[in-house]
Amino acid sequence: MYEHRFSKYFPILFLLTDLICLNLGISYANFEKFGQWVNSDDHYLTLQIILNVSWVVIFVITRLYEISRESRLIDHLNKVLSGLVINLSVVFALWFIAKPVYYSRQHLFLTYLAFTLLLVLWRTSWHFLIRYGRTRGYNVRNVAFVGYGDLATELELYFRSNKGLGYIFKGYFDNNPPDRKRRYLGDISSIKQYVSTKDHIDVLFCSLPSLNDDEVKSLINFAENNLIKVKIISQFSRLGNKSLSIQKLGQIPIINVGAIPLDSVVNQFVKRAFDILFGTLVLVFIFSWLIPIIGLLIKLESKGPIFFKQLRNGRDNHPFLCWKFRTMVVNNESDTKQATKGDARITKVGAILRKTSIDEIPQFINVLLGDMSVVGPRPHPIKLNEEFKPKIDRFIQRHAVKPGITGLAQAKGFRGETAAFSDMNGRVRLDRFYVKNWSMFLDLKIIILTIVSILKGSENAY
Repeated sequence: MYEHRFSKYFPILFLLTDLICLNLGISYANFEKFGQWVNSDDHYLTLQIILNVSWVVIFVITRLYEISRESRLIDHLNKVLSGLVINLSVVFALWFIAKPVYYSRQHLFLTYLAFTLLLVLWRTSWHFLIRYGRTRGYNVRNVAFVGYGDLATELELYFRSNKGLGYIFKGYFDNNPPDRKRRYLGDISSIKQYVSTKDHIDVLFCSLPSLNDDEVKSLINFAENNLIKVKIISQFSRLGNKSLSIQKLGQIPIINVGAIPLDSVVNQFVKRAFDILFGTLVLVFIFSWLIPIIGLLIKLESKGPIFFKQLRNGRDNHPFLCWKFRTMVVNNESDTKQATKGDARITKVGAILRKTSIDEIPQFINVLLGDMSVVGPRPHPIKLNEEFKPKIDRFIQRHAVKPGITGLAQAKGFRGETAAFSDMNGRVRLDRFYVKNWSMFLDLKIIILTIVSILKGSENAY
């Protein structure tokens, strides 16, 4: 009954391989920094122990050993990267508190750079390896449907076309099936006999409209006594909304159809931790020396402040003061008129700053203040929001999360002026996709795409 099942070994396999990746990262950092694979210095040996222990703790707390067979690769990587961000937050917090002058920042950076790459590589390889193994009959689960219907039929076809999930479809149980030729196993009362005398069933998918409350309760009691999992197929699946979540008010389960990933406190913590880490690194290693240079160039060309600050709409549509390097001569139209191609208000230095997106770097101050995130929908001037909000359906949904220095729309080429309605509509469509499908993996992808876009240049950046 349990042939070819090794799931109980997965947690220890994940932990050991993760630790191997971490220690390979440490060895690589040792070699690059000190020219030796193993650093015998007591301080660095202590650091290695701390990094290993911290990963074990985060591994357990974030349950990185639990990877659902239904999870997509992006779901798997998002969970791993979220754990990595939490781990980095803890390590850097300890590092700043202890102020260990004998630890090299370069060493720590190289360690986590190599660790991240190795971790993503190994977990990606595992994802495809385990799915291939399931197509060969390993780590599979027998499933049956209780209740015949359209949703059950669709799910059956999904399992057949996605053999990597490892679900072996056995058939249907139904009191009044319309088609007894489609692997009909018997009526609902015969489930117990079938499991006892024929195949063991690991998962029962139940279609609610086909069952009454007493049948559901009886089925769950039987399943719990026979180590069978019960999963409910709901007609709410027809809503086509990925953002469904279950809440409980007292003993009553409530389906929330408007949930988004960043409603989760854990996801909010992960994103905020990443923002603080990334923002701090940028401000310390880039902004600290760049601001005097840019500030001097701005002052030499035109009169006025170094920074341009403007009210923009943020999360929940609340206004906040957004920071930028000043790229125009001081004028009275900055709040009412967008920058256009060949705009006479843009200074020579400003044109370079806008083309390279360097003018946005002061917004890392907004990130540390908590008004913005590194990645999210770009904040618009308030007048622009007021203009397009009535024209674009669900425009306001982009304000369900914090605005970002860069976003999916910008990574896909929607930069600069929104001269046509289609420009803003395209931005909003991508922003809404981001809000509904946020993941740490998606954030990292957007950052990489943004860097590539800046290096290639964009004709819309002016």
